[in-house]
Amino acid sequence: MDNKQATLELGTKPVGQLLTQYALPAIVAMTASSLYNIIDRAFIGQVVGPEAIAGLGITFPFMNLSGAFGAAVGVGASTCISVKLGQRDYRTAEQLLGNTVTLNLIVGFVFMAVCLLFLDPILRFFGASDVTLPYAREFMTVILLGNMVTHMYFGMNAVLRAAGKPRHAMYATLFTVGCNIALVVAFVWWFRWGIRGAALATITSQSLALCWQMWLFSDKRELLHLKRGIYRLRADLVRNITAIGISPFLMNFTACVIVIFMNNQFVHYGGDMAVGAYSIANSVAMVFFMFVIGITQGMQPIVGYNYGAQKLDRMMRCLWLAIGASTSILLVGWLLSMLFPREIARIFTSDPTLLDLSANGIRIVMLVFFVVGAQATITNFFQSIGKVKVSIFLSLSRQLLLLLPLAYVLPRFWQLDGVWYAMPASDFGSFAMTIPLLLWYIRKFKRSAEATQNSRTSEFPSS
Repeated sequence: MDNKQATLELGTKPVGQLLTQYALPAIVAMTASSLYNIIDRAFIGQVVGPEAIAGLGITFPFMNLSGAFGAAVGVGASTCISVKLGQRDYRTAEQLLGNTVTLNLIVGFVFMAVCLLFLDPILRFFGASDVTLPYAREFMTVILLGNMVTHMYFGMNAVLRAAGKPRHAMYATLFTVGCNIALVVAFVWWFRWGIRGAALATITSQSLALCWQMWLFSDKRELLHLKRGIYRLRADLVRNITAIGISPFLMNFTACVIVIFMNNQFVHYGGDMAVGAYSIANSVAMVFFMFVIGITQGMQPIVGYNYGAQKLDRMMRCLWLAIGASTSILLVGWLLSMLFPREIARIFTSDPTLLDLSANGIRIVMLVFFVVGAQATITNFFQSIGKVKVSIFLSLSRQLLLLLPLAYVLPRFWQLDGVWYAMPASDFGSFAMTIPLLLWYIRKFKRSAEATQNSRTSEFPSS
């Protein structure tokens, strides 16, 4: 099947089959990515030591901030491309591809240069102590030097999904993860390069995957392919990309702010080992949340295409299926975390203090995590149809509007437990805010569909 036919199927093939077709490769890729994160942190914790895990936790804001700029371009561009393909505006879709390449290079380079210049002060601000700073610095120096590669790799994977190639996006991720795991074993365990070896493994594997992605987009037989004349930035396209990309940017940027604040709260109320426990609990939550990301990534091109083609019934069916799948997966994660928190924490560390803190943290963080799937899916839905203000509000509600004040107030009463309990409280609060908003928009979509149907009926009256 050619690329154009695969794109047209987004508006004709049964929605359940489409969601499986697009989401399954993304889920497989995200699961593999989760597996890598587990192995990466397990090697660092078991081979390098508990202080290295705490140091790695300090780098999370950096990763979130880098991801914020990458998402602003990658997610924004892929959503615009999906809508343009739904409208069959292939020329503009190709221009968007070229602008995605240029923007990723510019943003990646600027982020790298600024962060390398002020690396130590930034890490101190993120919560690094004299013990954890050397580990965090060693890891982030390598990651930042390869930042342009990282931005381009994630951006091209998003465009692959939007262009009707979810399996190719999966292959790129699986290759990256497999290569990463092999290199982590070699660099960290065999060569004993420590936390720097883990960072070097990440950048090397992403570089190799990016070469393959660019080779795919160089094929002139593809509907979207790289060619002369598409790389010059167009103001209207950049505005469209950033307008949609601002929602995932703010989500990741807010996550950065939150992790900085939480790291400092954990240091204040529990010390470096509490930061390490937060890093482990976050890693466990992300293992299951990666499934949700895979589902929303699979949903995005289907929703975007059908919204552009004004097939609102197909769009809504895709949303409900995605919500059901996301919630079911997080229920499994919740059950495992409630029953086996200590066994899960033991994967990362054998240090008794860190083990106790992590087991307690995992159970609290996952307390109501099953509601996060619906909230994240609905937020991504609004982003996919270009409802930027709604998506931004929902992105901010869970972390900035709820978690930040709760993480400030609750520890004043319950010390370290208060920091932990702020997370499930904000999860449930944001879910309670999201559902009424979705129901209001559903009524709005129904009125729009009825108006369109009435207009068609009056235009073509039955004889």
